[in-house]
Amino acid sequence: MDVNGSAMVVDVSPCLASFVDDGTVESHRYFLARKTMLEMLKDRGFAIPNSEIDSTLQEFREKYGQRPDVERLRISAMHRTDLTNKVLVIFCGPNSVKMNVIRSILSQIMNKESLSRLILIIENPMTNPAMKVVEDSPCKTEIFQITDLLVNITKHVLKPKHELLTNAEKEQLLKKYNLEDKQLPRMSQKDAIARYYGLEKGQVVKVTYSNEIIETHVTYRCVW
Repeated sequence: MDVNGSAMVVDVSPCLASFVDDGTVESHRYFLARKTMLEMLKDRGFAIPNSEIDSTLQEFREKYGQRPDVERLRISAMHRTDLTNKVLVIFCGPNSVKMNVIRSILSQIMNKESLSRLILIIENPMTNPAMKVVEDSPCKTEIFQITDLLVNITKHVLKPKHELLTNAEKEQLLKKYNLEDKQLPRMSQKDAIARYYGLEKGQVVKVTYSNEIIETHVTYRCVW
């Protein structure tokens, strides 16, 4: 209404209209989480096509719909340099993640013995009995909350660059400075960056800080 009580027509410019999302929040969340997971797998060395990562929200909705079936969101990939290293990503959906859900997922996975890593994306807390089933699984299993994947933390402008050292590079570093790995600054295996790269205890990462205020600074951290 204007000051005279007449109805006002708001003219939304094409520029502003481009920011209006008339799709479902559900599809948008799955799009963001799946995109981050694809980027994560690629950063871990898995063969992920750029076309999948670069897919737009509109293309995602055209393929999976406004109410995506989580079964269709699964991602399966092999490592670029180690074809025996296989990963499977499963979206568990909005329902409570109970023991029978995990057992059903594991029973559906063929050749579990040949799977190196299973990643579960959950939307609700996992029960203790379900967690016990996960821990007893023959393949290493990682669990991410979908809310942790809505933004790729490594893309933040203030986040330093992390590079995983090979075993040979780690030994060379320790020899150069006459150190044991326990003397290096530590990074918790539960750290968000450690979880993003799937780092294991004992691995060492090179951390490079660089911005307009300070010169480039390099440090090393060992995962514990």
